[in-house]
Amino acid sequence: MSTGAELFSPKGMGLLSNPKSVKVGQTPCEVLYRKNNLVLKHYLPRKKQAASVPLLVVYALVNRPYILDLLPGRSVVEQFLNGGIDLYLIDWGVPDEGERDRTLSDYINGSIHDCLQAVKRAAGSEQVSLFGYCQGGTFSAMYTALHPKEVKNLVLLAAPFDFSANGSLNLWARKEYFDVDKLVDTYGNIPASILNSAFTMLRPIYNTVDKYVQFSWSLSQNGTSSDDKIEMFLAMEKWLSDGIPHPGEVFREFIKGCYQENLLVQNKMKVGKDQVNLKKIACPVLSILAESDHIIPPESSRAIHDGISSVDQAILGFPSGHVGLTVGSGPRKTLWPKVVQWLVERS
Repeated sequence: MSTGAELFSPKGMGLLSNPKSVKVGQTPCEVLYRKNNLVLKHYLPRKKQAASVPLLVVYALVNRPYILDLLPGRSVVEQFLNGGIDLYLIDWGVPDEGERDRTLSDYINGSIHDCLQAVKRAAGSEQVSLFGYCQGGTFSAMYTALHPKEVKNLVLLAAPFDFSANGSLNLWARKEYFDVDKLVDTYGNIPASILNSAFTMLRPIYNTVDKYVQFSWSLSQNGTSSDDKIEMFLAMEKWLSDGIPHPGEVFREFIKGCYQENLLVQNKMKVGKDQVNLKKIACPVLSILAESDHIIPPESSRAIHDGISSVDQAILGFPSGHVGLTVGSGPRKTLWPKVVQWLVERS
């Protein structure tokens, strides 16, 4: 009878015995700009630029952005660099008590705008393309509507806009069920444990039982090596458990204005003193949808295309889940080359 040690290589056994040793976010980068907890990263180019306009990635305030650069070969960052895109990314860092009172305007008209100006100076470009993932896509669209002359192209990855769409988060966040004021007033910044519990309960059986069974079964199958499967599984588990708090006041504004009042698609959403009018978005817009997304319903993402003025707009759907869009082997082969080409042709 074989022992467990005989089934895996020394690398695989090492990872299983010390899961935290898995290395994520390995693509080389430099820090272009830093303010408080925020770090603006510039990824070192791999080839001659194919696009003259730089690309700034705006991540959500939930979880860590290294899901976009999880492992070599499982990295959206690599896809852009291999396509000759000059790439920058906002890493919001871990918010402290000093950030609990920061508003939507502080993030959109403040932090995003400051980072975009830093990218323009570094790249010598008059405009910047924005790439926003999930909540970061919503923020990117808000920014583009408020500062349309700054943005050359807008790429939205699984970003929510119509919060009346059928989805568990949309249901749970309704004002009759969720007292966001009490939560923010009690905690300030929303603890990662509360956010992680909510995402776990979206698919409770899968997240607590099925994925571990599937992982064990996959190790017995031919094809991808056991080492690769172990590394990928542990990298994903590391990211899922590596949650960060959500800044309190912006959480309150986002839940009330978007999830509870659905103001954004009505062009009634306020960011500071400014009202966000999606019709002011006239640049080329590409939306990327996960057709099996259990976090952001695809119809929520599609809704922005009914409200913008862009003549050049497109939607790319892919049979994947919310996170699978970034780390799946299928998107790596067929989806991301199309996204890179779309950007190159418009830069």
